[in-house]
Amino acid sequence: MSSSANAKSSDKQGVWAWTVRNWPLIKKILMWIFVGCVVVFLIMLAREVKWDEVVKAIHDTKWSVLGLASACALLSYMLYSTYDLVGKWYTRHELSNWKVLSVCAISYAFNLSLGSFIGGVGFRYRLYSKLGLKNGVITRILGLSLATNWIGYCLLAGAIFASGLLQAPKGWEIGTGALRLIGGAMVLAGVAYIAMCGLSKRKKWTIKGHDIELPSFRIAVVQNALAIASWASIGCIIWILLEERADYWLVLGVFLLSGMAGALAHVPGGIGVIEAVFVAFLSPKIPSSQLIGALVVYRAIYYLAPLLIATLGYVALEASHRRANASVKAAEA
Repeated sequence: MSSSANAKSSDKQGVWAWTVRNWPLIKKILMWIFVGCVVVFLIMLAREVKWDEVVKAIHDTKWSVLGLASACALLSYMLYSTYDLVGKWYTRHELSNWKVLSVCAISYAFNLSLGSFIGGVGFRYRLYSKLGLKNGVITRILGLSLATNWIGYCLLAGAIFASGLLQAPKGWEIGTGALRLIGGAMVLAGVAYIAMCGLSKRKKWTIKGHDIELPSFRIAVVQNALAIASWASIGCIIWILLEERADYWLVLGVFLLSGMAGALAHVPGGIGVIEAVFVAFLSPKIPSSQLIGALVVYRAIYYLAPLLIATLGYVALEASHRRANASVKAAEA
């Protein structure tokens, strides 16, 4: 029995030693696999987009509406990018604010179109590790960003759902009463998080070797304020594109509900899900063709254009890192 255990231990040590010895090569292989996956997903996304419909929808939108919606989209990205500045405050790392904002914005653009595993997680680990942060710090930043986004969502969406503003269409499995109960539970969850950060005497837990630390009450308040403003600004984009044909709070509530439906469906970008929810709730007030047209422009402004910019930004960061490495090697030679 002991000899078998010793053999297994020896095998593990051998695998570990081999991994450490070949880690530079393994990192390069993993990097190229990651980049390859990104390229494949981008090609798949480009093939699925009906570009003629995008061009027509944009062409039919007034320039003033398009400009105002674009400005609101920029504001939303700026607000979301500050999530990682809160992460910097939380972890006390020393990267510059500009680098943090750049990494978060690039990751967010890829996250929206390619899903959280590649965008929110993969790009953050890739870019932050290139900038010198350790995996433990990156994990804490990522965890706080996720908490910021979804706790703020719970407070805002929960308040709207609980208010009864959204009247569920006939045939929906979740009725208005159930939606109000869900909304109340979401608000309680958001309030409980803030209360824990402010009142809990114990701030740290260790789960399977990973330390989990609650942020301070001040950080929790800032988290929720930023997330609520970010979600509200996204709803404002669609409301502007609909040219105010429906009440802002109704549009925002439908958007937040579609966000929940898209997350549950595990569809990157909620493709098809957002459109279905908007048509179900707003088609009695706004023709379906106008709803779909506005949402096509919304995707062009909030998904496709930032994805193009983020791709260029990612390439620029990679090139900058390679030049820096080349300079260091040249100096050492």
